[in-house]
Amino acid sequence: MFNKKTVEIEWGGKTLTLETGRVARQADGAVLATLGETVVLCAVTAAKSVKEGQDFFPLTVHYQEKYAAAGRIPGGFFKRERGATEKETLVSRLIDRPIRPLFPEGFYNEINCIAQVMSYDGENEPDILAMIAASAALTLSGVPFLGPIGAARVGYKDGEYQLNPTDAEVEAGSLDLVVAGTHDAVMMVESEAKELSEDIMLGAVMFGHREMQKVINAIIDLAEQAAKDPWDMAAQADQSAMKAKLKALVGADIAAAYKLTNKSERAQALNDARAKAKAAFADENPQDQMAAIKLVKKLEADIVRQAILKEGRRIDGRNTRQVRPIEAIAGFLPRTHGSALFTRGETQTICTTTLGTKDAEQMIDGLTGLHYQHFMLHYNFPPYSVGEVGRFGAPGRREIGHGKLAWRALHPVLPTKEEFPYTVRVTSDITESNGSSSMATVCGGSLSLMDAGVPIKRPVSGIAMGLILEGKEFAVISDILGDEDHLGDMDFKVAGTSEGITSLQMDIKIAGITEEIMKVALEQAHEGRAHILGEMAKALGETRTELSAHAPRIETITIDKSKIRDVIGTGGKVIREIVATTGAKVDIDDEGVIKISSADLSQIEAAKAWILGIVEEPEIGKIYTGKVVNIVDFGAFVNFMGGRDGLVHVSEIKNERVANVGDVLSEGQEVKVKVLEIDNRGKVRLSMRVVDQETGAELEDTRPAKPPREDRGERGERGDRPKRDGDRRRDGGRGGRDRGDRPRRERGEGGGREDGGEPEFAPAFLTGGDD
Repeated sequence: MFNKKTVEIEWGGKTLTLETGRVARQADGAVLATLGETVVLCAVTAAKSVKEGQDFFPLTVHYQEKYAAAGRIPGGFFKRERGATEKETLVSRLIDRPIRPLFPEGFYNEINCIAQVMSYDGENEPDILAMIAASAALTLSGVPFLGPIGAARVGYKDGEYQLNPTDAEVEAGSLDLVVAGTHDAVMMVESEAKELSEDIMLGAVMFGHREMQKVINAIIDLAEQAAKDPWDMAAQADQSAMKAKLKALVGADIAAAYKLTNKSERAQALNDARAKAKAAFADENPQDQMAAIKLVKKLEADIVRQAILKEGRRIDGRNTRQVRPIEAIAGFLPRTHGSALFTRGETQTICTTTLGTKDAEQMIDGLTGLHYQHFMLHYNFPPYSVGEVGRFGAPGRREIGHGKLAWRALHPVLPTKEEFPYTVRVTSDITESNGSSSMATVCGGSLSLMDAGVPIKRPVSGIAMGLILEGKEFAVISDILGDEDHLGDMDFKVAGTSEGITSLQMDIKIAGITEEIMKVALEQAHEGRAHILGEMAKALGETRTELSAHAPRIETITIDKSKIRDVIGTGGKVIREIVATTGAKVDIDDEGVIKISSADLSQIEAAKAWILGIVEEPEIGKIYTGKVVNIVDFGAFVNFMGGRDGLVHVSEIKNERVANVGDVLSEGQEVKVKVLEIDNRGKVRLSMRVVDQETGAELEDTRPAKPPREDRGERGERGDRPKRDGDRRRDGGRGGRDRGDRPRRERGEGGGREDGGEPEFAPAFLTGGDD
C-alpha cells in the first residue's frame, strides 16, 4: 500500500532514521526523522509557477512544537497551539539560514517548508532533527536545491568535544554550538560559550562539520531511492550586453557614490544612478526593465568588492581591519536602573537595564513544561533608525533573532541567581543603524548592566566581520557597514570578553567557507574586540558597587524547611499580613530560601525582623521589642517574635508594686522585654522592669534576691526542723500516721469510703502532708 523508503544510521551512539513515502504523500517532499524517541515531520511544497513581476525568492520556513509530542496540553485559555513562540521563531531561522543560499540565482518559485515536532523524549533536542528533516525533504522534492546539508550540536567539557549533548550535558559544559553545512563547507554557526578561545571555537565548528557527513551521506542514500525528478530550470538569458551598457551609463556614478563616507549622501547618489538607469530602459518590456534593475545591483556589488580586493579600500575609506569611531556613555538616562548610549560610526543604541523581583520572571511554556527565565534581552529596530518609513509594532523574526544573539553573548558573564537574586531585563532600542546593530547591543547592554550594578564577570564587546570572496582570493573586513553586509559574502559576528568568546554566529551567502577563512576571521575579530573593550572602559571600567536609588533592594535569608508553613500561615494568612503591613514583597521557595524586596530598606528590615521572629527560637537573657496582646489580672502577654508570646508577670512590670495591670499597660502598646526563663513546655517568662523602655538597654536588678531554695526549706530537705505530731512517716511504704488521741475527721456525703475512712487517693492537704 505504501512505497515507504527508510535509511538508518548510527550517529553519536544513537540511531537516526529517515523515512519517506508513508506520511504526507501529497507534499513535494516529506520526511519523518527519528532520533531516539524524538520524531520530526518536515513537509516541503513548491509553487509550480512564478507570480508575475516577482523578483525575489519567497522561501518560508515554519517550525512548530506540538504539545502532544511531550504528552502535554497547552496552557492558556484556548488550549491549542497558537502563534509561534520565541523558540519556534529561532529554530525557523536556524533552518532557513543554511538552506536559503543553496537555491540558484533566478529561482523565484514560492517554497513552503513546515517542520513539526510529533514526539519528544526529553533527551534528543528536536531543532537539529528538524534541520536534517528539512534538508532531506528538499533533496527529495525535485526543486533546484544545491544540498543536502547536515547539522549537528557540539558541546565541550573537560577538553573534549561532545556530539549532540543533552540539555544537562550542555549545562554542565562550557559550549552550546549548532553548525550546519554541505559536504564541502560550513554554511551556518550559532553558539553560546563560556569564554572559550578562538582555537577551541574553530575546533568545535570543524568537529561538527566532520560528524555531520554521516547525515549528509544518509540523505543522499535516501534520495537515490525516493527522490522525484529534478525540475527543469529555464536557461538564463545572456545579459552581458545589457550589463556593459549599464556600466558605461552609470558605472562612474556608482563608483563616485561609494566614495562618499556619509550614508545619507551615498544613498542619495546611488538612488540618482538607479533612476538614470531605469529611465534608459523605460521603453523596454517589463522583463528587461526588471533585469536592468537587478544588473545595477550587481554592478554596485562588483565595484565595491573589487575596491576591497584590489585596493584594500572600503566604502567609508577605512582599511580592512579598522573599526569605526566609538563613543560610549554610561548612565545616559536619569531614572532607569542602568543605561548606556553606545555609538559606533552610524550605528547607535540606547540600552537600559531594569532590575526586578522574582515575580517579574518570564514564564515559558514549552515541550519541557513550565520554566522561568530571570534574564531577558529585548531588541527593537524602529524604521527611523535607517531613515525609512515602515511598520512599527510587535517584534518580527529579525528582532527576535538579533535579541537572542545578544542574549547569548551576555548570558555567560551574568551572576547566578544565588549571587544576585534579581530578575534582569536589558532593552536595546536601535536609534541609528548602518551595520551590526546586534553587536552594538552587546556593547551597550554590557555597559548598562555594569551601570545598574549587576556584578558581571567581565565586560563583553562584539564585532561583525565580513567577507569578499572571488575564486581563491578573499578579504576579511572588520566592523562591516550595512552595504558591505548586503554586497558581501558573509556575516560573521563574534562577541566575548578579554578572556574568550561568549557567542559566535555566522551566516553565509555563498556555498560555504573554508577552515582557513574562518581562522583568519576569528583572529581579526579578536583584535577588533580588544579595541572596542578599550573604548568601552573609558566610559565605565567596572561594575558600580551600588545599585540605583530607584532599583528595588532584595535581601535573601534561608530558614529551616520545617518553618516554611509557619511563615506562610494557614491559607497564606501570615505571609499576606507581613506583605500588607510592611509593604515589602516576600517570596519563599520549597527549599526555605526567602527573598524580601522593596525600594525602601526600612520595609525590608521590618519584614525580615518579622520573619526571623517567627522562625527563630528565643534566647534566655536576650532583649526583644514586642507588643502587648492581652492583659490579665496577673500580668500581660507580649508578642515579641512574630508568632511567639510570653508572659510578663505583674511582679516583672515595674520594680514597685503594680496594683492594676491595666493602669500601666494597654493592648497594642510596644514594650521592651528580657527573656527570663523558658520551661520545658516552651512557655516563656519575660520581664520589663530590668529593661530601659526608652533605649532598650538592660538595667541593673535592684530588687533583693530571693534566698536559694535550699535555704527556704525545699521539700525533702528539712534540716533540723523538728517533726510535728501527725507527720507522715517516711520509713515504710506509704507509711502510717502518728495520730495520738486525735479523733478521725468526719466525712460529708460522698466524701470517701462508706465506713467513714480516708479516700483511697487523698490530697496531701487533707492527709496532713508536707504541703
